[in-house]
Amino acid sequence: MLKELGKISLSVLEKILRCKYLLFIIFILVILVSYFRVNLNRISKYDGSEKEFNLTVINKKHKNNQYIVTLKEKEKIIIYIDEFPYDVGDIVLVKGTLEQISNNTIPNLFNYREYLQGRGIYWKLNIQEIELIKKNNSIWNSARSKISASIENSINREYLYAYLLGDTSYFSEEKRKIYDSTGLSYILSIGSLQVMMLTKFLEKIEMKWKKRKEQRLIINTLIIIFYMIFTNLIIGVLRSGSCYLLKKILDFHKIKVKYYNIILIIGIILLTINPFYIKEIGFLYSFSISLAISLLKKKIVGSFIRRLFVISAVAFIVGLPITIYSNFEVNFLTIFWGMIFVPIFNSLVFPLCIIVFIFPFLSFILNFIISLIENIITFLSQINIFTFVFRKPGMFLIILYYFVIGLFFWKKKYCIVLIGLLIIHNNINRIIKEDLLTFLDVQQGDAIVLKSNNRLFLIDTGGSYNYEYSTQIVKYIKSLGISRIDKMFLTHGDMDHLGSSYQLVNKIKVNNIYFNNNEYNNNEKQLIELLKKKRINYQKISNFSFKINNFTIRIKSYNLNLENDSSMIFSIEYPKFKLLLMGDATTKTENKLMSEINLSKYQVLKLGHHGSKTSTSEAFYKKVKPDISIISVGANNIYHLPNYSILKRVKDSKVYLTSKNGSIMLRFHNNDVYMKEYRPFD
Repeated sequence: MLKELGKISLSVLEKILRCKYLLFIIFILVILVSYFRVNLNRISKYDGSEKEFNLTVINKKHKNNQYIVTLKEKEKIIIYIDEFPYDVGDIVLVKGTLEQISNNTIPNLFNYREYLQGRGIYWKLNIQEIELIKKNNSIWNSARSKISASIENSINREYLYAYLLGDTSYFSEEKRKIYDSTGLSYILSIGSLQVMMLTKFLEKIEMKWKKRKEQRLIINTLIIIFYMIFTNLIIGVLRSGSCYLLKKILDFHKIKVKYYNIILIIGIILLTINPFYIKEIGFLYSFSISLAISLLKKKIVGSFIRRLFVISAVAFIVGLPITIYSNFEVNFLTIFWGMIFVPIFNSLVFPLCIIVFIFPFLSFILNFIISLIENIITFLSQINIFTFVFRKPGMFLIILYYFVIGLFFWKKKYCIVLIGLLIIHNNINRIIKEDLLTFLDVQQGDAIVLKSNNRLFLIDTGGSYNYEYSTQIVKYIKSLGISRIDKMFLTHGDMDHLGSSYQLVNKIKVNNIYFNNNEYNNNEKQLIELLKKKRINYQKISNFSFKINNFTIRIKSYNLNLENDSSMIFSIEYPKFKLLLMGDATTKTENKLMSEINLSKYQVLKLGHHGSKTSTSEAFYKKVKPDISIISVGANNIYHLPNYSILKRVKDSKVYLTSKNGSIMLRFHNNDVYMKEYRPFD
C-alpha cells in the first residue's frame, strides 16, 4: 500500500515538474512577490542600544588597507577596522556602538544598505574594545585562512580571490571599469563553468567506483555542498550547484525533467528563502541567461564558432535589460568580445589560477597572460562607437523588454521590434520632456545637475584631495539617459567645488567648461592643463546668460580677488518658480549683488558657503525671503557647518541639508515643482 502511494506521489510530482508553463507562471509570481517583499521593512533583532556582544567571526577580508569583517551573535553585524588579528571561527567579546548602514544618497546608484540587508546585515559596529574569548582551530577555518593568506601574497591576488573563493570585491575601480566598458565584467565571476568542471570530474571518478548508487549520490551531494559553502554561496555556484544536485536526485528516482524546469524550480526555492536575490545582479544574470540557453538548446547547433556566437548573442540579448538597469550603458560589441575572451578565461585563466595557487613559483606566467589580456581589453574599451547610454528603466519597461525578447526568440522577424524599442529607449529624452535640478550629496562640497530633456549642465563637481565623486556623478548622469555634459560651471577654484573635475573629464564627454571671473588659482591651472590636452573648450565668465527650453539661467561672477568672494552666482528661472544658487559667495558678494539686482520672489535659496556665518547675512536673507533653503554640507564636517546662527536665521523657511536629507531633486512639470529627498536613513 505504501509503495503504491509512493509511486502515485512520484507520478504526480513528475507531472508537476514537467509542466514548463506552470513552473514559469509560479516563477514569475515569485519574482513579483519578492519585488514587493524587499520593499517591506525588515525587523532587526537588535534595537541599536546594545553595547556589548559575544560575536563569532564568520567572514574576513582585507581591502584598501582595511579589514571588513562579518560577525554573528543574534544576527550578522559588519565592522570596518584597520587591524583585526582574529580568524574566521574565533569568538570575541566586543564593546562598542551599533550604527545604521546608510542608503545610497545619490539617485539610481548602488544601494549598499539594500545589498547588506540581502545578506541579513542591518548594522555596522563601531568597536571600542575587543578581546578573544575562544580560538577556533577547526580544519575548515584553518584551511580557509591559509588559502586567504596564500592568495594575499600573490601578484594577481584579485583573480585568485575571484576564481578560488568567488570574491570579486578585490578588483580596483580602474580594472572594473575596463571590464564594464567592454561588457565583460561577468567573466570575473565563477559559476556554471567551474561547477560543470567539478561535476565532470566527479562523474569520471564515479565510473571507477564500485559503490552503490545511493552512496555515490550522497558523496557527490556532500562535495557540491562543500564547494558551495567554500565559495561563500556565490550566486553562480549556488545556482548551478543546486541545479546539479536537484537533477541528480530526480535522476536517482527516475524522474525525467527538462533542465530549464530544474532552473525554474531552483529559482523559486532561492527567491522564497531570500527575496533580496531579486535585486542582486549576479542572480538576475545567472538565472536569465542559463534559462534562455537551456530553452534554446536545440538552436545552438553547428560548428564550434557558430555555437559560440549563438551562446554569446543569447547571453547578451537576455542580459540587455539587466545591463541597462544596472550600468545604464551597453556596448554592442560585447557579443564579439565575449566570443574571444570567455573561452580564454575559462580554458586558460581559470585553470592557471588553480595551478599558480598550488605552485606559486609559476605566478609569472599568470601575471604575463593577465597583463596581456588587460592591455588588450583596455584598448578595446576605447572603441566606444557602438556604446549607447540608456535611461534607467522602470519595472514596466523591463517587463516590456523581456516580452519583446521572448517574441524575438520565438520568431526572428520580431528582431525589428527589439531594435525599435532600443532606439526609442536610447532617445527617450527627445521624446518625453523632463526638467529637473538635483543637488547631489557629495559630502562637504557642491555638485548640482540641471537636466532639460536631452541637455545637461553641471554646476561644480564636489571632491577633495582625498576623495573624488566623479564615478558617482557620471553614473547618475548616465542613469538619466545622458552621455555628455553640455556645459560645466566651476563656481570657484576650491577643491570641494572642482576636486572631482580632474577625473570627471576623463570619464564623460564635456563640451564646455566655465570658470569664475577671478584669477586662476593652482587648482584651476592644473585642470586647464588637462583641458588643453583633451581639447575641451574653457573660458572665464563675469555676466553670462542662456535659455534652454523652459529654463532661463543668469550667472554673475565678480572679480574680487578672493576665491569665495568671486564665486559664481546662479539665478535659475522657470515659469512661476525661481532659484538662487550662491556657490561659496560671501556677505561681501551678497552686498554687491543686492545693489544691482532685485532679489525678491525667489522660492529656493541654495545658501552660500555651506551655511557658514561668512555668508547669508540677515539683510540678504530678508531680501530673498525663500520658501525653501538648501545647504550642501557634509555630516560631522570639521568646520562644524552649518553654523547655528545661520540655521536660526533661515528657520522660517523649510530647510534641507544634504547631510540629513541626502540628494535633493526638484522635478518641474506643468509649472509645478515636485521635491524628492534621497535620505541616508529612512
